[in-house]
Amino acid sequence: MFNINDSVKERTYDAIVIGSGISGGWAAKELTEKGLKTLVLERGRNVQHLKDYPTTNMMPWEFPHRGQVPLAVTEENPVVSRCYAFKEDAMHFFVKDKEHPYVQDKPFDWIRGYQVGGKSLLWARQTQRWSDFDFEGPARDGFAVDWPIRYKDLAPWYSHVEKFAGISGNKDGLPQLPDGEFLPPLELNDVEKYFKDFVGKNYKDRHVIFGRCAHLTEPKQIHLDQDRAQCQNRVLCQRGCPFGGYFSSNASTLPWAAKTGNLTLRPDSVVQEIMYDEKLGKASGVRVIDANTKAVTEYFASVIFVNASALNTNLLLLNSVSNRFPNGLGNDSGTLGKYVAFHNYRARISGICHDYKDVYTEGRRPSSAYLPRFRNVYKQETDFLRGYAAGFSAGRNTRRDTSGFGQGLKDELMKKQLGDWHVGSHMMGETIPKASNFVALDASQKDAWGMPLLKVNISYDDNDEKMVKDFHEQMTEMYTKAGFTDIKVTDSKQAPGLDIHEMGGARMGHDPKTSMLNKWNQLHACRNVFVTDGACMTSTSTQNPSLTYMALAARAVDYAVEQLKKKEH
Repeated sequence: MFNINDSVKERTYDAIVIGSGISGGWAAKELTEKGLKTLVLERGRNVQHLKDYPTTNMMPWEFPHRGQVPLAVTEENPVVSRCYAFKEDAMHFFVKDKEHPYVQDKPFDWIRGYQVGGKSLLWARQTQRWSDFDFEGPARDGFAVDWPIRYKDLAPWYSHVEKFAGISGNKDGLPQLPDGEFLPPLELNDVEKYFKDFVGKNYKDRHVIFGRCAHLTEPKQIHLDQDRAQCQNRVLCQRGCPFGGYFSSNASTLPWAAKTGNLTLRPDSVVQEIMYDEKLGKASGVRVIDANTKAVTEYFASVIFVNASALNTNLLLLNSVSNRFPNGLGNDSGTLGKYVAFHNYRARISGICHDYKDVYTEGRRPSSAYLPRFRNVYKQETDFLRGYAAGFSAGRNTRRDTSGFGQGLKDELMKKQLGDWHVGSHMMGETIPKASNFVALDASQKDAWGMPLLKVNISYDDNDEKMVKDFHEQMTEMYTKAGFTDIKVTDSKQAPGLDIHEMGGARMGHDPKTSMLNKWNQLHACRNVFVTDGACMTSTSTQNPSLTYMALAARAVDYAVEQLKKKEH
């Protein structure tokens, strides 16, 4: 006879993690290592390391369209096809527009990856620590609430995740970009070294370094214990790396969690809501819709980590309503879904370096040079708030005359004619969180699983426009003085979202009246629920955010488990 109590027992865990991407993988690793039976729910299909990277070893001529996306696919997916990595070799890891619609009250390119590992298979792997210039930014200029933490709170957790993930880089000694636990750095080429030296000699406050990135340049024992190997510099990362040469949930944290024997991974599980027990005054579990059968199942746990990715975490919390929380779980402040921000990648610059004709590059690299923020660091010096970082890279192409035919064409194709060095930079600007940049649930439209569609209302402001102008001016000056020619500045005018760095909506803060989460990433009003993905971010900094998500997740798990031992949940 079916015993409902036994069924509930079988569906009860110590912890539930919603989402298996970069931050969800870290939450799973830390929880299982600490002995908690943990259920990880992923709305997408399973993707196993090594087994499910179908294109990883394919040669260019083996792709039916030589790597390009067919026109019919592009026309059917106007949003995701704008992403630089949406090509024939990796488009199976991206969400298709028609399958997962959303409402754009203002243009917003929402780039998603629904599978085990999420976007950790697709990220650009840039891993810079934040500094107190970032954590103190909102308190200094009064835009957004003060962060409830400072760099010293997160520094040991940065070290914790860097050692396990494997981060390559130099110790550059820059206060706005704290050093970490680095593997040996990759190398700059000659033109990049020239620009680094030029900037260092001519601008006391500006620096060119090699970008810190999550690639194993010299694996340590902890990486070999994960069955990962040295990065092969294939630069095919978006296909999934069979060597585990870069960090992903699939290659690192999830298999590590599985080895503990405490992990249950359930793909194809769309979490509909987090259930709130009004008698106990805390969350009791989650209601899940099977992505294939549409069957509804409830799972229970003492502690819940929400890592669905920034905007989906907002959607889930907004959809988790009860008598106690009619406007979304933990939303006493009314701030849920608001103060969403992102990074501004619109501005670019390019030029030509006519020197160094006697050198060229061989092989490939998975990263390049980086200029940390240099505007408004120690004081407010411009007419816009915060600042921007920039990439920098130099390369030299081979030119061949393909205008002929027959033997003449063959002869020309065999010639190797090197052109000039091309240089280029892109801006990564900090945008200011505002209540007017928000997401909400559509009142009537639902997706195929019965979830309300997310409405996105996010746009640039005057601060962003001024920042683009300043980037063009400052970089043009540096490029010109460095002797580069044919300098061209561009503004892509791309919609917000294409940077794939959306943050906020369930921000951290001191005051429950103005924020959703406390300094431990814990809902002020529902203490056994933690949010440690991009939704938790109070401001956006100029650095890539993924390393900070990892550190926050590991730190929050440590706190949550200590509270469980004290029976505080």
